[in-house]
Amino acid sequence: MSPGDVQPGKPGSSSTPARPKAPAQATSSLKSTPNSRGAATISENIDLVGLNMFRPWIQRDIERTETCKVDAMLQVLLQRASLDPEIKQPDLLPRCLDAVLDVCNGKTTPPGKNPDNKLHSLRIKKALEKYILPGAEGAYYAPFIEATNIAMACLENINVDGMPAASSLNIICQQSDTKNMKQGHQNQVAKRKPDVVILPFQSSRDAFPTYNMKDPEHRITGATMKPEVELPWEDVLASIEFKRKVKQGLRPPPPSYQVTDYVATNPEHCPVVSTTAATDGPATAPSGPSQTEAKQPVPDPPAERRSARLAALPQTASSNSSSKRKAEEALQSSSKRVKVNDKDPKLDVTVQTGLYAAEMFAANVAVKHLLNLIVVDNVLWVWYYDRQGIIQCSGIDFIWDLPRFMVLLYALQRFKLKDWGRNEHFKKTAKEGFLKLDIDGVDLELHTSAEERVTHYGLKGRATNVFPVTSEYLAKKYSDDPGVKKEGMVAKIFWAEEQRTSEPEILQKVEEIAETQEAVKGRVPQLLWSHKFKNPTSAVREALGVPEPEKGSRVLYIIVFRKLLPITELYGDDFFNVWRQCILCHLALWKGGVYHRDVSPPNMMYYKTKDGVLIGILNDYDLSSLATTQGPLGNERTGTVPFMALDLLSPEGQRGKVQHLYRHDLESFIWVLVWVCLRYRQGVLLPRETRPFDEWATTDAVTCGEKKSYVMINFSRYEPSDIEPRIWNLVVECVRVLQQDAYHREAFGLQHRLLPIDAEESESDIDDEQTNAEESELDMDGFLHKFTSTKSWIRLSKRLP
Repeated sequence: MSPGDVQPGKPGSSSTPARPKAPAQATSSLKSTPNSRGAATISENIDLVGLNMFRPWIQRDIERTETCKVDAMLQVLLQRASLDPEIKQPDLLPRCLDAVLDVCNGKTTPPGKNPDNKLHSLRIKKALEKYILPGAEGAYYAPFIEATNIAMACLENINVDGMPAASSLNIICQQSDTKNMKQGHQNQVAKRKPDVVILPFQSSRDAFPTYNMKDPEHRITGATMKPEVELPWEDVLASIEFKRKVKQGLRPPPPSYQVTDYVATNPEHCPVVSTTAATDGPATAPSGPSQTEAKQPVPDPPAERRSARLAALPQTASSNSSSKRKAEEALQSSSKRVKVNDKDPKLDVTVQTGLYAAEMFAANVAVKHLLNLIVVDNVLWVWYYDRQGIIQCSGIDFIWDLPRFMVLLYALQRFKLKDWGRNEHFKKTAKEGFLKLDIDGVDLELHTSAEERVTHYGLKGRATNVFPVTSEYLAKKYSDDPGVKKEGMVAKIFWAEEQRTSEPEILQKVEEIAETQEAVKGRVPQLLWSHKFKNPTSAVREALGVPEPEKGSRVLYIIVFRKLLPITELYGDDFFNVWRQCILCHLALWKGGVYHRDVSPPNMMYYKTKDGVLIGILNDYDLSSLATTQGPLGNERTGTVPFMALDLLSPEGQRGKVQHLYRHDLESFIWVLVWVCLRYRQGVLLPRETRPFDEWATTDAVTCGEKKSYVMINFSRYEPSDIEPRIWNLVVECVRVLQQDAYHREAFGLQHRLLPIDAEESESDIDDEQTNAEESELDMDGFLHKFTSTKSWIRLSKRLP
């Protein structure tokens, strides 16, 4: 037996410390964290999924939209734009409503840029009178843009105590529908056409290089024209999407406007169509019809190809880059980029707008939040997106409640970039594709266009981005570290849940364990520097009066690590060596009180010493927890769906009713083995047509579990013709152990459900075995020993250096 392998019945056989005892569990019916449902589930697999597949997942994020009152939203936006954003000013909204009345009633004109009264506020009402006329949807863009741009010109000179002058961004509404806006995501190119966008005036002017329009001509005419050049998502501050449902004309504006109490629109909130499958738990859409999402058909299994090695095994169960990005390489060459369009007439307006929000998040690093607007007939809704979730306010009837619409524009006109959600710490450099930041004297330069970068696409969740980084400060600090000097550094930027123990804290505990455990020492990521930003996402929810504002609250982190290499580059003995090291490190950490709970190929890395020795690294602890923690923390899934244990992919597991145990993580290691060995050859991802299991990354968790169960029971059908025999034997024997374990636990479950025959027989007489909710070190060692005692594992271990 190789050093570090585990024997059953010997809790200390892996030289691990006694497990710390967790305090009594908090009162809760949840035994693990329920699985997240939205685009975060598949954002790491854009190459596998394709951007079209994100639509239903984006919709799942949108189904959980929270709501607030429009006056609460306006108050928050005004407060954010004010001169004293940290000081509450409860009378700010009433004062601003009074201040904009002259604009609403056609009594103002912007001095200095209004030849021929083209920007007189009287023209706002005239534009709205055009807007209410019957016609096709596209006919409404121009009058809406004209009314909005004239209003913002007039609002520039409205002064309210506590509010600043209009921002130097000089925002403008610009039509965009007739011009595609493209953005790359790995090997995919998204082509989107939002109806109207809000962006800086100069960005709008730059879209017309052959025109020389100035105010007011560009504000009224150019803004309603098709841009000559493509508008960059990087410049878009908000998108506006229109839908026209009333075929006849709308109710005309009133003769004059005054400040009134809010009158609810019908509907008060923009309806969200639900496609929630029953196994995913209840949706919380504010309104609208509900329907059940049809499951994707299970593809036909591959043709029967019985392996002599596997066919002889007993059937024990039956059934009706130096970054993460290289862990799942591009499916197609970069010259064959897939183009995706969003103008599907059947696509709900909330999903269209959500897709635009995803593009806006992706266009800039570490975006805090976004605003988009949805306009249906005469009603406008403000949608607020951040990594905690989505909030929409009640609607504004901008024809009859023009003052509130003017206050919205008044606030947005005074927004600086940080108020639009841009992170001011991340600044552009003279070199294209680079960002720099300086925090407490630590300089960082991020290579955001590097081939090995990891980027995120979606709305909610951690939104992890990983970029190569250089730093004079850190290079000097670690000048004596040969690994950092040789391999370089990467920066991980992500939105962590506040309720979870932070990754730096977890890694501190990991380092303590590494001091006494050889299986851990040198096999965990080397944290070089970290920083936690302020302003959690819960703050805006508290201000808006959203229930449970701290549930799922997130805060931004940046952590710098030594650069590592992905395990998927390895094959044969080298792959087994690193994979095995990660398993033994994971066991020692679990016994030491650190529960990883997110085993997947991107989280298994390695580096090579100067002597050529491979050192496996168990990476990424931002979803890990400590044994001393009470109950499941956070509101985000713990695990990557294609590699999660079958118990956790069950409907009960997805509702948080199955306790996440060590054996579940060990099962994930086996699924990683299956995934890599059947999808890669010589460290290179196989072409789509010859590799299995793509659908694991494109289905919901429960369906993925069903597909994996089929594979486990019918594994002989998946034998490749060109795999190394020693590795294939290992895969086969490990899958067989999973089969036998599943059969044993199912049999035990049936035995456990036997009913007492008479009063003399109690349930304890039937079952004295341990339940699924408990797991001792003997259980852990025993389960791992089932794998380490296989002939293939022993043979491969003997070949290790």
